[in-house]
Amino acid sequence: MSLPVSPLAPERLPDLPPIAGVRFASAETGMRYKNRKDLLLAAFDPGTTVAGVFTQNVVCGHPVTWCRQILPGGRARALVVNAGNANVFRGAEGDRAVRTEAEATASALGCAPEEVFVASTGVIGMKLDAELIARHLPELAGRLDPAAMADAARTIVTTDTFPKAAVRSVEIDGRTVTVAGICKGSGMIAPNMATMLAFLFTDAAVAPATLQAMLQAAADRSFNCVTVDSDTSTSDTLLCFATGKAGNPPIEADHGPFADALAELCTDLAIQVAKDGEGAQKLITVTVEGAADDRSARRLAMAVADSPLVKTAVAGEDANWGRVAMALGKVGLPIELGALTIAFGGIAVAKDGGAVADLDEAPVERHLKGRDVRIDVSVGSGPGRARVWTCDLTHGYIDINGSYRS
Repeated sequence: MSLPVSPLAPERLPDLPPIAGVRFASAETGMRYKNRKDLLLAAFDPGTTVAGVFTQNVVCGHPVTWCRQILPGGRARALVVNAGNANVFRGAEGDRAVRTEAEATASALGCAPEEVFVASTGVIGMKLDAELIARHLPELAGRLDPAAMADAARTIVTTDTFPKAAVRSVEIDGRTVTVAGICKGSGMIAPNMATMLAFLFTDAAVAPATLQAMLQAAADRSFNCVTVDSDTSTSDTLLCFATGKAGNPPIEADHGPFADALAELCTDLAIQVAKDGEGAQKLITVTVEGAADDRSARRLAMAVADSPLVKTAVAGEDANWGRVAMALGKVGLPIELGALTIAFGGIAVAKDGGAVADLDEAPVERHLKGRDVRIDVSVGSGPGRARVWTCDLTHGYIDINGSYRS
């Protein structure tokens, strides 16, 4: 399926510097897609630590099960990703396919299978041709390139209309540390953990347990706050690999500047996913304040962001604030109705529990005609605050998902 590039797409990928200790190679297998690369191998130097967060969907992919099993080892030497087939709900056959991939990679790189992380994305329920993947791995291992991260970003996409990547740098004890990431995601996005697939690479030295804690916190601030269609993928995988090549003293406890850089990187990638939501024409940022606590605020914000009625109103550039009020109320959390305020683009359309009298709708209409739409809500006087991101819901979403398999 040939899809037009989202009008919200960045002009180009950012410059992605090589991360010391990380190399990439991609191949075209023809498993599902024609005339494009769909298989990625990333290799890591010995000593690389790893952290991961995965889908909460109980019908999870076989690669997710494998990664969860090996993650406690805290070490990684490779990552294998295929696009087009999710390897989900295939029973023992699906488990064998993942092991075939891991063992073939381990043989090609000279490491243990339990050091090989695997991810797949695409159609659910189809048999994965693991032997086809395995046949390509020795050749990929022979041409690994530290400068091929941009190619890796393009390889892992499915219905994405643009590849997604971001990079940040931070000083740690006089050493410049870089963290870069790639991700894919466009539909089936409401992950409660990450997005469909996201892979981060850093040259920092970080203890596995510390990296895990910082990655989980970063996911909570970013990928946990993005939704496209309220559907949680079976294959959501967020992995972070730390090679330790920057020469910094190993981070053994939460390091504020590095944790912030990690969270900023994840937020950047998560917003790119919302911008590439299937059929998206507008990015929507929903902010809720005044809730009882941050958790409540996020539930309220996600209810607005997930509402098909709110999303179609934005698509139609209709400031129908009643739909926002409805979405807030259906959650069942306490709301101070007399204080409820709703604004579009900073312009209040409902205030203190009622419609704004004699509202000049012209500036509201101008805001809704733009590509970036803001919906700000105050539900009371509590300390809770949250911000989430989504996109509008257009006919393009139906067009893409109505013919996804065919």
